Amino acid sequence: MAGITLALTLAVPAQADDEFTAPLTALANGDIKAFASDPALVAAILAQNAVTASYDQAKIDALDAQWKAEVGAASKPLIDATLGNVASQYLKGVQDAAAGKYTEIFAMDAKGLNVAQSTLTSDYWQGDEDKFTKSFGAGADAVNLGDVEQDESTQVFQSQVSVPISDPATGAVIGAITVGVDVSAL
Repeated sequence: MAGITLALTLAVPAQADDEFTAPLTALANGDIKAFASDPALVAAILAQNAVTASYDQAKIDALDAQWKAEVGAASKPLIDATLGNVASQYLKGVQDAAAGKYTEIFAMDAKGLNVAQSTLTSDYWQGDEDKFTKSFGAGADAVNLGDVEQDESTQVFQSQVSVPISDPATGAVIGAITVGVDVSAL
């Protein structure tokens, strides 16, 4: 009996993923790409790219470790600087205006480091994850849809939708954005 329950449990997410592919893709190519092209967000990514372009993997790992250590600490200079910037405030406003449709929004630079975010992320470097490699690394028209999964903290079924962000002046891909989407709001 346990084997049957397991098989049924595993089938549900696959069906849910298929059911939400079209609306999530439409959302990515519409609303998400629209708010991802905000001039303040683009400017923040370009500015951070100028700083992080020379970072090697050791520097990236050190920043990621610092971020993770700050998550539970009283002093949070890296987290506070990121959450307090203008681009993060913009993303927080986008999330708030979406009335629950978006569970999180975060933008990354060309290295996959967080530039701006609406809520606290557990890590600072996304560069080794599909949300970055399959959006930023796949060209300006890419859309990466994460599996529909239940978020442990909110109990909401969501998918992480990621798209690259381009510099409107050059067309070059400069970063990426990931949006947690509550699939029940579609």
